[in-house]
Amino acid sequence: MSSSRQSSHRVAALARAEGILLWRNRLALLNAVILPAALVGSLKSFGGLGASGAHDFGAMLLTGLTAFALLIAVYYNLVTAMVARREELVLKRLRTGEATDGEILAGTAVPAIAIAWAQIAVAAVAAVAVLGLNPPANAALVPVALILGTAVFVLLAAVTAAVTRTVQLAQVTTMPALWLPLVFSGLLFPLAMLPEPLRWVAEALPLTPVVELLRLGLTGTTAAGGHHLALPRASARPSSRCSCSPPGSRRPGGRHDAGSAGNRGARQA
Repeated sequence: MSSSRQSSHRVAALARAEGILLWRNRLALLNAVILPAALVGSLKSFGGLGASGAHDFGAMLLTGLTAFALLIAVYYNLVTAMVARREELVLKRLRTGEATDGEILAGTAVPAIAIAWAQIAVAAVAAVAVLGLNPPANAALVPVALILGTAVFVLLAAVTAAVTRTVQLAQVTTMPALWLPLVFSGLLFPLAMLPEPLRWVAEALPLTPVVELLRLGLTGTTAAGGHHLALPRASARPSSRCSCSPPGSRRPGGRHDAGSAGNRGARQA
């Protein structure tokens, strides 16, 4: 058996075991499944969603749920899971075996990623069926944003778990990475409202590029209205009027043609 197949088998076995543990921990499962959808509803009441029609609301619903799924289902759940396995000495036993650190991280993250992606898929179907979401302006950017965002928050969860001593302390250590990227992601208010130095910091946070890529992929524009990627629409119709004005017509400056003015002066004489 090849080494790549052995590695995939180890990751699958770790993911299966982690999925069983997540299923038994009903509080963590409830947080991963219910909390992102509940936070999207609160975001709508806050005013960050649905400000400009049903189609925009469908795109913003999908963008907001993706952001919350990455923050709660992937990042927070993975931090608490890794800290709990370290306290139980599970990680120590795994590291003494054949599994590498990357395989352990991937196997631990698979159940959380599966829950997050399933939520996003259900939200996408609901946005198309119920809210009439238009086809993506650039469909390739949507999976790119989802995959890159998932990878970033998995790595961020590993870093946070390394500095978190207990599961109870995870509620404190994850707070900055949960709320700062969310507040300054552009979901709650446009980043153009911020001063320029603070806007640079907001654009460097891990959730902001994900939100911007999703907006570009779904609607073709960013929050500022630029970078339109949609196909050009035939909205500019040719004017029925001729752009060439005959002699004697009024010019934009309000002046008459010199020849027509002379003719009127001769008629008055």
